[in-house]
Amino acid sequence: MKVIDIMTTIRHRKGIKVTEVAEDHLAQEKNVKPDGKVGSGEKLWKRLSLTVGGTVAISLGLLTSVYVATLHENDLWFSNIKEDFGMIQSCSRVHSCKEVEREISFRTECGLYYSYYKEMLQATSIQQGLHGLIYDNKTESLRTINVLERMNVYQEVFLSILYRILPIQKYLEPVYFYIYTLFGLQALYVIALYVTSWLLSGTWLSGLLAAFWYITNRIDTTRVEFTIPLRENWALPFFAVQIAAITYLFRSHLRPLHEKLTLLAVFISTFLFSLTWQFNQFMMLMQALVLFILDCLDMLPTAKVTWLYIIQLTGILLVCVLQFFNSMILGSLLISFNVSVLLARTVQKNMKMGCLLNRLGKLFFHVLMVLCLTLLVNNFIKKILNLESDEHIFKFLKAKFGFGATSGSANVQSTDKMEICTIVLKPGAAYNLMHTVLFGCLALSTMRMKYLWTSHMCVFASFGLCSTEVWGFVLKSVRLYTPQRLCVIRYLVPIITLLYLSYKFCPGMMDELSELREFYDPDTVELMNWIKSNTPKKAVIAGSMQLLAGVKLCTGRILTNHPHYEDKSLRERTKQVYQVYAKRSPEDVYSILRSFGTNYVILEDSICYERRHSRGCRLRDLLDIANGHVMDGLGENEPDLKASLYPRFCEEIKKNLSSYSMYFTRVFQNKTFHVYKLAKHK
Repeated sequence: MKVIDIMTTIRHRKGIKVTEVAEDHLAQEKNVKPDGKVGSGEKLWKRLSLTVGGTVAISLGLLTSVYVATLHENDLWFSNIKEDFGMIQSCSRVHSCKEVEREISFRTECGLYYSYYKEMLQATSIQQGLHGLIYDNKTESLRTINVLERMNVYQEVFLSILYRILPIQKYLEPVYFYIYTLFGLQALYVIALYVTSWLLSGTWLSGLLAAFWYITNRIDTTRVEFTIPLRENWALPFFAVQIAAITYLFRSHLRPLHEKLTLLAVFISTFLFSLTWQFNQFMMLMQALVLFILDCLDMLPTAKVTWLYIIQLTGILLVCVLQFFNSMILGSLLISFNVSVLLARTVQKNMKMGCLLNRLGKLFFHVLMVLCLTLLVNNFIKKILNLESDEHIFKFLKAKFGFGATSGSANVQSTDKMEICTIVLKPGAAYNLMHTVLFGCLALSTMRMKYLWTSHMCVFASFGLCSTEVWGFVLKSVRLYTPQRLCVIRYLVPIITLLYLSYKFCPGMMDELSELREFYDPDTVELMNWIKSNTPKKAVIAGSMQLLAGVKLCTGRILTNHPHYEDKSLRERTKQVYQVYAKRSPEDVYSILRSFGTNYVILEDSICYERRHSRGCRLRDLLDIANGHVMDGLGENEPDLKASLYPRFCEEIKKNLSSYSMYFTRVFQNKTFHVYKLAKHK
């Protein structure tokens, strides 16, 4: 019999009523008196703990925002970027030079995203700005694209509208409004991690430790201070809020009102996360798999899991509508999986009832049905939509991977032994543990995902150090368990850990904050100013994806390609533009570039003579392999590769040979860049 049953029998013999036993037992679990009232001292202590813990959470969040903002300022001297005399002479105004330097500090796709914020602010009205994004003919030459459909830039739209309507133009420049918003989201991120750890462990000391670990492991938890506009910097704070809300949702005995408000918080955070990052579907698919596995193992309440499936579906479909029915979202595995799970549940009821063997059979059939339905639904949607936009992600993954109740005859002794040998995982802890494991596997395959996994590891590790269950298990294993020892070690270990972290990392953080640098990229600044001054506003410019994002932001010229990978035709166009770094004839390169309406092409020595990567991994090597040409330098080549009939274009064009000059005329040159104007007709 269970312990409570034995206690009931004893009290019956002594004349104590069963109802009193139940009341006493529940009172012990909830730390309340048998009459349902909480002691005044205990109530005051809980309020004080909540107040102190909440204040610490908000303070740490704000300090993190100030910390990353200061690092950004110290690294670039962003508020007062210094201009030298040569730069100032090449600009019409000093402010123009400073603006260019600030803008080119948004590297690669960061510049592309920020350019849409700038466009919305420069538009004569909000309506005109939105029209310019929906019917955009500057991002890709000879094409009109819907930027709101293709990219996740609603955050830039929202911020630009907010900046227009708020009375802050006199006090805050647009760029600062933008970057301060993102640094402010870091506060939300840290607070969400803090709250999640607090909910898991029951003490805000765990949240404090999680926040400290997040800050001291900044290199592996965030890169917001030097890649501000990246989509992950917008999305991950909302994802952390969603995880905190789900952790709270899985708590037992929630009041109906609290449960509804929590579900609302989950929906809002899920929607905002999905709206701000193009990889949302893959993150939420992992989350759906976590829910599915734990639900199949009967470790989560089924009704709440069903609500989470529905919320995921509703959130991503709403984003799909806002992105003008983006086909990549409609063809996502997340939608197919969630629909399949809900259909399988409707068909297969009472899956968790019956004997063990019967339940295992039902479980196997359920998993098989869900997987088959997912593949069937997903393939059907992709066939209907003719969808291939996400094929590069699956190719990338292929390359990465190389291609219950106890019986009534039990006694008190056996029950105690079970308690010694096991740790009972509550639903919230089970969800976060499985979440950590699966996202850890994802981080091992994709470096970019380490920022998601490391942050959650900070949460789960701090929960482990402050967990009653973990320390209870450890003390019982070495036969030293007492409630007093459990309480002491549960608080003493995290406090010692915090003191150690402060001793080890605080001096380094202070040194980092005192280290002052400044932005210096005169060649790129010179290039951007030359383009603005010497090319027509409707000129079409070709070059590398990363550089062209800056060209669009700083000059507003039309691009042949840009760093957005979730479009198959754009990937093919970029591959063609990059033939300027391959072994192709001048006639071929000219024909390719003119087919995209190109007027100017920018060649970069850093790509043409790349030394950073090993042979076979450089861009020019990849182009040679794709074209069937033998790679440069010493080393083996595949037997089917042949020597090219032509030298490398980016090297040969600099010799000013007549076979090249009849198609291309050099119009700009510095130590890093070479710009050539294409002949109009040949």
